[in-house]
Amino acid sequence: MSKALRLSEKWFQRGLWVVAIVFAWFLIGLGRTVVGDLPKVEATMKLDDFMDRAAAQSARDAIQADQRSAQEARDALARARLQLQVAQSDVATQRASFTNWIATRQATQLADQDPDVIARTRALDALAAREREARAAVETQQKAQLDAEQSTQQARRQLTDMEQAAQGAYQHALRAQQLRMFGYRLALTLPLLLIAGWLFRRHRRSRWWPFVWGFIIFALFAFFVELVPYLPSYGGYVRYLVGIAVTALVGRWAIAALQGYLERQRAAEAEPDQRRRQQLGYDTALARMAQGVCPGCERTVDLKNPEIDFCPHCGIGLFDRCGHCRARKNAFSRFCHACGTAAAAKPGPASATPPI
Repeated sequence: MSKALRLSEKWFQRGLWVVAIVFAWFLIGLGRTVVGDLPKVEATMKLDDFMDRAAAQSARDAIQADQRSAQEARDALARARLQLQVAQSDVATQRASFTNWIATRQATQLADQDPDVIARTRALDALAAREREARAAVETQQKAQLDAEQSTQQARRQLTDMEQAAQGAYQHALRAQQLRMFGYRLALTLPLLLIAGWLFRRHRRSRWWPFVWGFIIFALFAFFVELVPYLPSYGGYVRYLVGIAVTALVGRWAIAALQGYLERQRAAEAEPDQRRRQQLGYDTALARMAQGVCPGCERTVDLKNPEIDFCPHCGIGLFDRCGHCRARKNAFSRFCHACGTAAAAKPGPASATPPI
């Protein structure tokens, strides 16, 4: 139809579509704001809401305390191992020195060195005692670390048992809340769809059509973006059942619309030629002919063939002769393209003999 419009009218049409899109965009923004605030209607549920809070908190505190104890034991164990390494190194060094010294004394057989033997032996015993103390400290810290880790595991098991016991009630309550949230979305979206359907049926061609189409776009967005992705799914049954119902309703409407259209076309094709052209409308007829189809039955016609003046499918007149200059012209044109004479109310047939 755009090819039959005036240039300024085309731009006005485009501008009105911009108005419709902008109007829909603001409505969509408002709708998203409202839908985004829907979760605030109900408190957010957590797994802790279905557990013994005191027992759960006690288990978490025990886990944190045991983790701190285990970390402290690991740090102390690292220090104790370092001290043990130092003590072992000192004992090894002192033992090697003592062995060498004993070998030297046996070689010299000096009796005045007996007090040195006793002193060196005592020093070596003291270092060995330090090594044993360091080893005992390592074993103590290892035991402390093991006790802390076992206590942590026990507290974790208790917390896990409580979470598993509360999981069923939590999932049930969560599904119920999701269903309620879907109900809230449906309560907002369904009236919008009904209003959009009513506007499409009654006012889509009214003078306020930009706002009508803007609201329709908004309603479709609310349905397909804000509602459909949040359909509750219990094994997929609800989602597929809703899809089947929507498909059946849309398909039934499409089939009825097609049948109604075909009935109207058959009834229109049975009416007189002049009346059919009057019912089509000027812009509609020119737009369809510009697409290479018959304005009456919308079937393809070779309009470039100068011998075709009537539709071979429905018989409606497509070309006739100007009553003034007898030039062949579009039967729906208001003026002759050759001489500019206004088209007669009943133009002459295309088969009329042109003037000599």
